[in-house]
Order: sequence, then structure tokens, then C-alpha cells
Amino acid sequence: MTARSSSFVRVALITTALTYALVLVGSLVRASGAGLGCPDWPRCFGSWIPPASAAELPPQFDVSQFNPRLMWTEYVNRLLGVTVGLSILTATLSAWRHHRRSPHILWPVVIALLLTIYEGWLGGRVVAHNLAPWIVTAHLVVAIIIVMLLVYATVYAIYRPDLHAARPDVRRRRQTLANVIAVMIVVTLVQVALGTQVRGLIDDALDAGVAREAALATVGWFDSAHRTTSLAVMSLALVSLLVLWAKHPGQPIMARWTNMVVALTATQVVLGVGLAFVALVPAGQVLHLTVASLLMGAQMVQWLVVRWEP
Repeated sequence: MTARSSSFVRVALITTALTYALVLVGSLVRASGAGLGCPDWPRCFGSWIPPASAAELPPQFDVSQFNPRLMWTEYVNRLLGVTVGLSILTATLSAWRHHRRSPHILWPVVIALLLTIYEGWLGGRVVAHNLAPWIVTAHLVVAIIIVMLLVYATVYAIYRPDLHAARPDVRRRRQTLANVIAVMIVVTLVQVALGTQVRGLIDDALDAGVAREAALATVGWFDSAHRTTSLAVMSLALVSLLVLWAKHPGQPIMARWTNMVVALTATQVVLGVGLAFVALVPAGQVLHLTVASLLMGAQMVQWLVVRWEP
């Protein structure tokens, strides 16, 4: 790896880690019911710094809205979002400085920056629409796409000096495996979106007074679609493993990431089944969403390694 690539990769890895942390904190906000802990946006109870007590609330806010725990959970989420935005801006400047002639690095990071600005605006719409499931789903999907763009640019920067070693005939032999992984990524993104819809509809049921253990039964076809796509993802992960064993033995890096994807997919299925039997406990929901975001990042690395590993 060249010094220029190394400099960008460090920044990109830190930015990717911060974005994952934001997804984790966002899932905590969702599971704890803190999405409206600050009922306005971008300020919190009309101030840039949250009030210390209900007595400090401006007159236009109802005292019953004030919950310090939920308020600070949501406020930390917003602060981390700003930090991620600045970090992606730094990564974009680094990409422009060191890799402006490499569109595989520059453009994914630029698009990630633009999507981050959009994501900030979308966060305000989430509050304005009172946590409507469809907009919460869009908010999460955009966050995952940002992660995948950062992963793409980072892995390309790592492999760039060696890309000439992955000969066209090698790429052709790996095309079937690459196609399976690409389909798996798309299906997983759909599955995550369906899962977020399920989660939002469950919250609506809970707000309507439905018992937690009965809430899952109220979401209709979204739940069955979510379960079906999870089985499809598991099947595609296993197919990628079988293709690797049959056609590409002796590739330790490809094998490592394929095994990682299979393990994360199996973990996600087990967590999903567990949630269905333990009445959707918040801690399980956080873990379920966190593993889903890690899985999509691992799938992206798996796909890129298959395409670019010499």
C-alpha cells in the first residue's frame, strides 16, 4: 500500500467505524423509544444544548414531553451524527487530495458525503413525521448505503496497487461467485428494510395498547416477507460458500470473508427467531440491527475481495 493510500485508508476506516457506531446508537434510540426525546429538530426543546430540567423548558413545550434519559439518548445520537458528517467530509478531502484521479475512490466518498447531508435532513423528517415507519426505514437504508460506499472506497484503496495482478481470466472464473454475492447484497438490503418496517409497525401496535407478546401478530405480511427474505439470504450465503469450495479452493482471504458472511447470517437468523419467542426485548432488537449492518459491510468486502483479490 502506498503512503497516499495508507493515509486515506486510515481516515476511511475511522469514518466507517464511526458510521457503524451511529447505526448502533440509532438502534438504541429506536429500541428505547427515544426517537422523540427531543421533540424538535435540529434543536432540542428549542435550544442547541438540552435543558437541565423541566423548569427550563420554553413555554411552547409541554412538560410531559420532558424525559431526561430519552432526551440525552437522542441528543447523543445527533451529536454523533454531526461527528460522522465531519469525518466523512475529512475522508472526502483526503480522497480529493490523494486519489482525485481514481473514480473508484473519489466518487463513492463524494456520494457518501452527499447522502450524509441528505441523511441529516431525513433525520429531521423522522421527527416531523412522528417516527412514521416508512421514513424510519428510509433513514436506516441510507445509513447502510453510506457504510457500503465507504467500505467500497476503502477496499479499493487497499487493493489498488495490486489490481493488475487479478487477471481478466481470473475475474471471469470468479464471475459466478461475484454474481451470487451481488444478489445476496440486494436481497439483504430488502430484508433489512422489511425488518425496519416490522419494527415500526410493532411500535405502532404497542402505542395502541397491544401487549408486547402479541404485537408481532399485528404487522401482517411484512413479517412473513421479512422471514422469507432472511431464509433467502441464508441460502445465498451457503451457495457462495459451496461455489467457493468447488471452484476456488486455496483462496484464504476469500474463504475468510465468505465464512464471516455465513456466520453473521446464521447469527442474524438465530437472533430473529429468538426475538419472535422472547417478546421482542429491546436489547435483542439492538443486537439484531447491529448484526444486520455488520453483515452488509461484510458482504460488500466479500464481493470486492472476490473481484479484486490477486
